[in-house]
Amino acid sequence: MERSGGGDPGATLRLLWRGAAVDTDRPTRGRPPKITLKQVITAAITVADRDHLEATTMDKVAHELGVGTMSLYTHVPGKAELIDLMVDATWCELALPHGADPRPDGWRAQVELYARKASALHGRHPWLREISTVRPPLGPGLLARQEYLLSALSGAGLDPVQTAAATDAIVIFVDAAAGAQAEHTHAEQFSGQSGPDWWAARRAFWTEIFDVTRYPAIARAWTEGGLSRSAAEASTLAFDLGLRSLLDGIEARATSG
Repeated sequence: MERSGGGDPGATLRLLWRGAAVDTDRPTRGRPPKITLKQVITAAITVADRDHLEATTMDKVAHELGVGTMSLYTHVPGKAELIDLMVDATWCELALPHGADPRPDGWRAQVELYARKASALHGRHPWLREISTVRPPLGPGLLARQEYLLSALSGAGLDPVQTAAATDAIVIFVDAAAGAQAEHTHAEQFSGQSGPDWWAARRAFWTEIFDVTRYPAIARAWTEGGLSRSAAEASTLAFDLGLRSLLDGIEARATSG
């Protein structure tokens, strides 16, 4: 697993906020570069989407751009800083309502909008779940997400500490559940083996190993149809049920004082 927040702090912050501070795509002197920082980030995301995160090396990103690897280092110090830029650039894709932009009515609908957009984002970029953001890139993408959710939950009736905690709970749940959904969706692409074929290769587990007396709840769930869905369908149901239950809990906490 990769981890964000591991690069040089000063360089990373300047690159993340280049639009608000320094134009890092424009050299002060010398020949114009063949590529821009934005092109580097876009190429890295393209490689990760296509070839997975592990294969997203500086060499491969340079090859995607048709330049030498050293050309990348005129824009980013290394892969650690590039990871932060990739993560934040993808979260910028959410394009959540900001300021006076129109929003759905009610805090629950606003959170549900975020959840749908985040789920779609993970579907487009399944490698996101392979990056720990415990130490997050402090860029405009992640800050826009935090601003949106805190603003939405300000109408839920929670105190400031509970509002922040509810925001964290939503981000943790949605990221984990959406990431799992994306992994199920892309498993066949990544492995080259379909879901039914994977289970067929393990049929002997159910006929020769599984003990219904030792695992009666699993056996009952199976015979009563609880496990009759595909893994992708089950993850979608888990996402919907989990989100609804989480929002119900937040609402109950607010109304209980």
